[in-house]
Amino acid sequence: MFFFFGIFASFILFTINSMTNALCLQKEIPEERQPKVFRTINVLLTILLTSTYVKIIFT
Repeated sequence: MFFFFGIFASFILFTINSMTNALCLQKEIPEERQPKVFRTINVLLTILLTSTYVKIIFT
């Protein structure tokens, strides 16, 4: 189960990072702010994926 969820989570993270990059380019976010945007989105998404995994395991 962990293996399949790991692949799913990696795909989701890659997709969201691609969309975040497109957002940064479209909104012309300065280069010095982009790492903060990526870090914030990745941390929040990791929390979401972890809580989803825990919910699936204990359900």
